[in-house]
Amino acid sequence: MPRPRCCRRIAQTPGCVVFKPAGVPASTLEEVVLSLDEFEALRLADLEGLYQEQAAERMQVSRQTFGRTVEAARKKVAEALVLGKALRIEGGNVQLPEMRTFACADCRHQWQEPFGTGRPGGCPSCGSAR
Repeated sequence: MPRPRCCRRIAQTPGCVVFKPAGVPASTLEEVVLSLDEFEALRLADLEGLYQEQAAERMQVSRQTFGRTVEAARKKVAEALVLGKALRIEGGNVQLPEMRTFACADCRHQWQEPFGTGRPGGCPSCGSAR
């Protein structure tokens, strides 16, 4: 029996969860499912440009696990692009951070808000919307 998968830490959920070729009805497309931890691995490695060791620390997994995760994610994205399939991002054993940190661009005050409450209306120190 395989070992149970550990919970992976992700920074955020994606803003869009389905990507598909333009001009093709979604009902006629095959789907490739990218898990949330695979999405996070792609974000850390390819968008932020982190080394695997650094990215693995952020996700709280081993470097080898991160390497396997990002490899699987790249293969799925390539399959969707090359074969014209829809890409759906969902699922996986993940954990979101409990608090998000914000900083005011005007007075440089930093504060935290619970994750999922949205963007704050203004700085609690100076009231600026920046």
